[in-house]
Amino acid sequence: MSYARATSCASLDALSATSENDALIIICDSLDALPQTYAEQINTHAAIDSRVGKQSALLISEQAPGKRLIVTPTGPLGRDYDDVRRVFEAAKKGIAVAKEAGAIKPALYVHNIQQRPGYEFALEVAFLGANQALWQPLEAREYHGDAISALNTISLVGATDEQLKQVNAIAAGQYAARDLCGTEPERMAPPRFADYCVEAFAGTAVKVDVISDIATIDKEYPLLSTVARASYAVERHHPRVVKMAYVPEGNVERTLIFVGKGLVYDTGGADLKVGGFMAGMSRDKGGAASVAGFMKAVAEAQPKGVKVIAYLAVVRNSIGSDCFVPDEIITSREGIRVRIGNTDAEGRLAMGDLLSEAKEVAKGEVNPELFTVATLTGHAARAVGPYSAYVENGPARKAQLSQQLVEQGDLWADCAEVSRSRREDYDFVQPRTLADDVLSSNNAASAVTARGHQFPMAFLAIVGGLDKHGLDSEQPLPYVHMDIAGSGVEGGDWQHGKPTAATVASLFAKYCR
Repeated sequence: MSYARATSCASLDALSATSENDALIIICDSLDALPQTYAEQINTHAAIDSRVGKQSALLISEQAPGKRLIVTPTGPLGRDYDDVRRVFEAAKKGIAVAKEAGAIKPALYVHNIQQRPGYEFALEVAFLGANQALWQPLEAREYHGDAISALNTISLVGATDEQLKQVNAIAAGQYAARDLCGTEPERMAPPRFADYCVEAFAGTAVKVDVISDIATIDKEYPLLSTVARASYAVERHHPRVVKMAYVPEGNVERTLIFVGKGLVYDTGGADLKVGGFMAGMSRDKGGAASVAGFMKAVAEAQPKGVKVIAYLAVVRNSIGSDCFVPDEIITSREGIRVRIGNTDAEGRLAMGDLLSEAKEVAKGEVNPELFTVATLTGHAARAVGPYSAYVENGPARKAQLSQQLVEQGDLWADCAEVSRSRREDYDFVQPRTLADDVLSSNNAASAVTARGHQFPMAFLAIVGGLDKHGLDSEQPLPYVHMDIAGSGVEGGDWQHGKPTAATVASLFAKYCR
């Protein structure tokens, strides 16, 4: 992988026109309190060019490395609605100017911002924003070569060794997540998705196992098998279950167990997506991609005390003579009879049996917490816009897991909203006949369904058996469903927007720092 790695630079004074860096990017909120070394020069330029201080500007400077000085303003930071994403976005603009100017080893300096509450990690966030801007799709890199990314390192002025270790781990994870999410459906068909994971974790502390045998998948994961059924006619589209595990050295104090939705392409199945709504559905694997990305960050950082297990449901929801249809009743791994309401509600089916297995594993682990991560519903994007939506069960709510993740996301430009699981969600999926135990969905789009991103969590809790591990049980198991349908790509553009690797930074900040 060819993402730009963070390197150290002790101070602004250590940089000069002859240093190994070839550009300096200064991120500031205004021109009122600039670093003394460059203040006079920047203000002189601002007096004749009103763009300076309002947008990213390249100045010729005899003092700056490579004689390139890039001033990138964040705009106001103190209003009620401002957050560290202002820094993230400023860094994206600044690094784009540096790259276009020909720089390949820029230094990044965040001035007079980290002291503000909520901006303590502004330097790290700026680096992550720069890497978001620099990422190019895997297919593009394979065709043009890695040189299209151009930058291999970014020096962070004033960063400690510990900051560098952490931010490089997050960047590695986000890079892998973007690759897995953002690659077209043949290049990242299920077998090739699994291959990428095996290669990405080779030689690391994360063990990867891939289940490819169709008979095993049919037996162990009947709901996933149902979704995959129409893809069996095409060998290169055959499903994969990817399992990952990280066991730390020393004592385990907490166990995290993830299930990720990896729909490498979602046609909608028999409930075919029409009217142009199929475009971008190669990114419906964003949940599994983000889980794999978090595992990559874990592999890089090797945190103490935290055991992490991940199950990825990697499958294609194809249309064909053997596709599953509404009204079918499928018996899940948990023994739950599931009536299919809509074949375009396939992600919860793909994850359900893996969540059942994860629950059984969790019962024997130390302080387990379970998560499903998925680009699951249009309703999440409609309800909370560009934010992730976290829906939690009773034990997770009691432990304030989602709220803690939201607070970390606010600090790391990985923002989310908390949603409550309510009785109406369980009522929504109740069976209508004695022939079945649960309904997978209604037959309308989630975006126009009341509580369209909350009720799928109830379905998952039932088919995963977690409804028996609530606050009133002998063994409560905290569970958070993370819907990233609104946050998974930039600008909500699922066909062309860059994947964001949503949840990777928040999870790392909460559990691995």
